[in-house]
Amino acid sequence: MIDLHTHTVFSDGELIPAELIRRAEAKGYRALGITDHVDFANIEFILSQVPKIKEIEDVLDIKILCGVELTHVPPPKIEKLAKLAKKLGAEIIVVHGETPVEPVAPGTNRAALESGIDILAHPGFITPEDADLAKDNGVCLEITARGGHNMTNGHVARIAQESGASLVVNTDAHAPEDLIDRSRAIEIAMGAGLTLEKATDIVTNHAILKL
Repeated sequence: MIDLHTHTVFSDGELIPAELIRRAEAKGYRALGITDHVDFANIEFILSQVPKIKEIEDVLDIKILCGVELTHVPPPKIEKLAKLAKKLGAEIIVVHGETPVEPVAPGTNRAALESGIDILAHPGFITPEDADLAKDNGVCLEITARGGHNMTNGHVARIAQESGASLVVNTDAHAPEDLIDRSRAIEIAMGAGLTLEKATDIVTNHAILKL
């Protein structure tokens, strides 16, 4: 299991990084991305503190990636913040997409896909044109395990397959019970309409991080 979208107490998660990592390791995770919510106010703090947890990586059987989730950033400012995240050392950049369960600003998906990010999280009713852009720019579209956001998983999977855009399964974990194992990740992908073969492939051969 590889999950590149999780949160800790450094934003709105329940666990400190060490416990999140240990619980993920116990679930059989091979890699975990810590991507706490950021905007212009807290990005420097997050990327100066959370990466300190990599001190424990050499004694664990799990790869740790420290990144960010750009969240509710006005579309015209996403590219600037994404560039700052890279400059500050973010190993993975996620953007909080246009989920239908939050008032995300229209145009967020498009701005994110044009900004050199890695994953567009829970992109809601993403358009075919934006899915084409995701493919062209190498951005993965997320199938999410998180309740609410997952109501459009089927739409995302269908549009991504039609365009050839890459899909990933992430948890968007905020609490211990949000972490899942590989079997559950495959079930979530199948629940979005993917075949068992396709679901197994995207969970096993992560489009961003192949270990």
